[in-house]
Amino acid sequence: MGKIKGLVDNIKQHWNTPAEGNYVPYKEVATIGVAGFGVNWTSYLASTIGLSASNFLVGASIGLQPMDLQIMLIIANLVGMPIAFFRGWFFDNHKMKGGKFIPVMLRTPIPIVALSTLFVWLPYENWQYNTKVIVVWIMYMIVQFFLCLYNEGWAFFQQVVTPNAQERANVMSIFQILYSLAPTLTGLIIPTVAGLTFGVNNIWTYRVIYPAFTIVGLVILLVFFPKLKERIILPKRPVEYVSIVDSLREVAKNKYFWIINSAGWIGFLEGAYGVILSWSFVYAYNGARQTYLGLANTIIGNAALWSMALAPVLIKFMGKRNLLIAHNLINIVLMLCLIPAYKNLILICVIFYLNTFVNTFQNVYMANINADMRDYHQWKTGVRVDGLFGPLGVIGTVLGFATGLVIPAVYEKMGLKEDYDVLYNDELRNNLFDVLIICSIVGAILNLIPYLFYDLTEAKHRGYVNVLKIRAMFEDYGNNEFDDAQLVDAMKIIKGAKANLEKKKVDKTALKLAKKQKDNDAIKLAKAELREIRKHNEFVESLPIVKEELNKFNTERYKAQLESAKETMASGEVCLYADWGVEKAVAKKLPHKTKEEKEIRADALKLAREKKRSAKLLAKHGKDNLIIPDDRIPEEIKNREINSSKERAQAKKELKAYTKGVSVYRRITKPYIDARNLIIQAENYNHLAEIEALYESVMAK
Repeated sequence: MGKIKGLVDNIKQHWNTPAEGNYVPYKEVATIGVAGFGVNWTSYLASTIGLSASNFLVGASIGLQPMDLQIMLIIANLVGMPIAFFRGWFFDNHKMKGGKFIPVMLRTPIPIVALSTLFVWLPYENWQYNTKVIVVWIMYMIVQFFLCLYNEGWAFFQQVVTPNAQERANVMSIFQILYSLAPTLTGLIIPTVAGLTFGVNNIWTYRVIYPAFTIVGLVILLVFFPKLKERIILPKRPVEYVSIVDSLREVAKNKYFWIINSAGWIGFLEGAYGVILSWSFVYAYNGARQTYLGLANTIIGNAALWSMALAPVLIKFMGKRNLLIAHNLINIVLMLCLIPAYKNLILICVIFYLNTFVNTFQNVYMANINADMRDYHQWKTGVRVDGLFGPLGVIGTVLGFATGLVIPAVYEKMGLKEDYDVLYNDELRNNLFDVLIICSIVGAILNLIPYLFYDLTEAKHRGYVNVLKIRAMFEDYGNNEFDDAQLVDAMKIIKGAKANLEKKKVDKTALKLAKKQKDNDAIKLAKAELREIRKHNEFVESLPIVKEELNKFNTERYKAQLESAKETMASGEVCLYADWGVEKAVAKKLPHKTKEEKEIRADALKLAREKKRSAKLLAKHGKDNLIIPDDRIPEEIKNREINSSKERAQAKKELKAYTKGVSVYRRITKPYIDARNLIIQAENYNHLAEIEALYESVMAK
């Protein structure tokens, strides 16, 4: 009872105000959970419009063949490549009222709901096969455009809900519980309604369900999403437009991006076993058990609730990487157990329950891993990129063109070509399951390998985030825009780094003694002390990164960068940089034996390349045609009185031209801008003593 009372008191205390060191009050966490339920509800239903042989709607119900579905998917991916880059660029370079991602989440559900409902009500029964193929493909492409914006907006929002990694894990765990209820409920309702009406492989089932279901998700989203907030550690300056090419060039240098994505690319077979559950219920026992599929989905889906509640605890004590490795190893064992068990529906359900429990850890730790990767990227490059990480994964799409044919080819080889009724044959179905399980095990092993090289620890991530806070404080100080909360947060980090703190020994003797004596107060006190020690130790482990940041302008590397920056500034904001070739030749001759020499040489070569790009762009566009950034111009266009559709079109055209022109200008002047920013940053760092005095005065209050 004491623990329950303590939990209730904690919730009351932090319902509207977050705890110290945290950013999200419990009220907002609850709102995120409900909003996430609406997101997943709508997304889950819309995703049934998928080009997959295991998809009952487009496969068994509409009657499209497995190999045709895969070919349709390949063509869709080819067409969708440039669209994916556009989406990434849009997210990174546009901020609307309410943030970068929340406004997208409010605008995309309406077309998704309308198009999904239209999709299931098209008269497929009256069409020839080729007509069905064309219409399904076109509808799929249109729905996917909005659905990808929708899902990416939600995924990016999760990564900026808080810059605190552990808090992010806690928040995600809580909202994922509500989030997971959506597929659990749909997994119960759809098969149940299907069993009572037309069957899971009949189009009329979806015509009954879709209209009401999609509206429920839409209403939830429109009510709760406007109450959410994005939190990104950035200086208080306008959004800088970054070109797609420049962003992709920087993203490609992020080693953690390659680790995370390559795991998925080479482990594409891992999910092959997923059809075993639904196909067993629908086709085993001559279809007599399909009514129970909804109940089975509900029970199995319940495993996710316990998993997500446990995930933050495991992340805290194991770390995200170790939890990922443990999850994959257990998953492989469960797949092996499935081989002798899939002929028994109860054993299948038990294994899938355990599999769901383990796999759901991924929902929490992968979102955190992706967020950590973006924070690392911002620390390394100085630019916040969220959207264009996804489109660069198009490399995986290209690989998927070949690998995606594997599973449909397996289906055909095992006898599943046109008629899904062949799955009623026990021998054929069991042989197919054997092959799918083996494929999944191979995929799981391959998926695990890249993460053996993942070394972005919790302490490292905390160090990177702390550096971002320090940089933002210094920049805002230089612009006279920082506030007391920002000052206190950053200066505590700096003070800790300057104090040369040491790790404390973790001693559980007091806790063991208190437990032995059954002294609840002593147990509570000992646990609190251990938490503080672990928190302190993680902070200490992060300090070398902070110290390196504070000392960087005393290193030979940054001294060389400052000298280059001064020379670049002297050339002027708009310069042809005709000497870039000479600079490149000089850079190549620089010594590169030591680590520092290699860094100085790499910096010089990078600057030469940037000047080359700048010179080419300036020659292409002409110095006299450049549009110099002026915040008054877009404001004037946006606030202009519009009296006709022609004037509205003209305003949009002017705003687009201005935005494009500014983007070109920033790309041309990038060497100058980077040089100026570095010199300003160095100057701001020299004012640390003044900032410390301000901090002391704030603390005295």
